[in-house]
Amino acid sequence: MAKIEIDKESGFCFGVVTAIKKAEEQLAAGGTLYCLGDIVHNSDEVERLRRKGLHTITHEEMAALNGARVLLRAHGEPPSTYALARERGIDIVDATCPVVLKLQQRVKAAYDREGRRPQIVIYGKLGHAEVNGLVGQTDGQAIVVESVDDLDKLDFTRDIALFSQTTKSLEGYRHIIAQIESRKHPDAAFEHYDTICRSVSGRVERLRSFAASHEVVLFVAGTKSSNGRILYDQCRAVNPHTHLIANASHLDPAWLSGAGSVGICGATSTPLWLMEQVRDAVANIIPADE
Repeated sequence: MAKIEIDKESGFCFGVVTAIKKAEEQLAAGGTLYCLGDIVHNSDEVERLRRKGLHTITHEEMAALNGARVLLRAHGEPPSTYALARERGIDIVDATCPVVLKLQQRVKAAYDREGRRPQIVIYGKLGHAEVNGLVGQTDGQAIVVESVDDLDKLDFTRDIALFSQTTKSLEGYRHIIAQIESRKHPDAAFEHYDTICRSVSGRVERLRSFAASHEVVLFVAGTKSSNGRILYDQCRAVNPHTHLIANASHLDPAWLSGAGSVGICGATSTPLWLMEQVRDAVANIIPADE
């Protein structure tokens, strides 16, 4: 019989757990509940909550509401969203992750600084909900860099304050810091803040160890999860027999042929129940006497 193991520390991070708990509590209380954007970057979990009554809406759709209840997910929102809610009499259920909220406050404080205001630079994915919330703290003035190639957007003769999206790679962030250090003008001040969530970055080494300890690894994550892509790449770097799947329906039995050990893990947006479904599907494919 093959060993089939789910990584005990994979799955929802604290911020996502809190957001989903708030959503379920609000739904249990009755009435209509909207969520601004997918509550988590996992379509299976979004569908589960939709069946419970959670309506996912866009910013444009929110602007047409009056006196409704709208949940803000863990990613956070820019000040303009709160202003719109006040204008439309919308009751906000704020599930912004505390780590993200603290980061927003730090970005705003740097932008509102009196005197010599630095360029605010965000290392993150352009268009990502969390990054949009951060840029919003600066009246849209923050510069978003996704890689070293984007650093040409900066004026290296001016002061720079660098922040990172909470779910970015710590290694990638350090590389950005080193590049700015080497290119900035001697008279320009450079501040950088370690704003990467340790519940995410701390998973990397543990996941690499988990992936290396199994013959085949199934990494379960939604197609919209940037965190999922980062963690999957880390697993695949140490185990080429790592496969990225959204759910059990994407499982290819050929991957499991002859495998004596199968590891199942996931992103911070992957629910445990989804990994359990994958485990059960694997158990149905691999014969008990193999």
